[in-house]
Amino acid sequence: MLRGGARRDQGAYAAGTDRGDRTGDDPLDAAQERRVRAVLALGGVPQSDLPDGVQQVRLRLLERTASGREAPRDVSAWAAVVASNLAMDWHRAKRRQERLGERLAALREPAHPSGEETSLLSLAVAQGLDGLPAAQRQVLVLRFFADLPVRAIAEELDIPEGTVKSRLHTAVRALRDRLHEDEVV
Repeated sequence: MLRGGARRDQGAYAAGTDRGDRTGDDPLDAAQERRVRAVLALGGVPQSDLPDGVQQVRLRLLERTASGREAPRDVSAWAAVVASNLAMDWHRAKRRQERLGERLAALREPAHPSGEETSLLSLAVAQGLDGLPAAQRQVLVLRFFADLPVRAIAEELDIPEGTVKSRLHTAVRALRDRLHEDEVV
């Protein structure tokens, strides 16, 4: 990134001018938008999700500028890298969703011969989750239902990993105690 010097290829956004069919408020000109769409499509993002991907690139450029950071030296290249990262994120989210679906499907398979016992256990777990403080319930759901690692939970919630581990430990213990009290397990 150049500091203090002139920047090139910043498009209509940096120049604050109207270029063709774009307004001065749009951070991407038409050519940059086409490039972002191409990178997303080549990255395996379905056609139906391309408009959302383009909007994400625009949003990240606007957020970057709003935070006081310099505009990228080459907006087109920066947007292509962001689009590539978004495509990778899309695939990660898809895999995470598939794993979650598999885990939920495995939970649906009756572990007990009686459907009544399974229903009682599900109801007891749901009531146990409802009885937990919001912070504990949040980390428990993110860890065991969304299958996020402790580090990712800590980053997403902007708390230390030790706090996540502590909340998880306390939540699991409280849920286990509740299930034992109700004589479910």
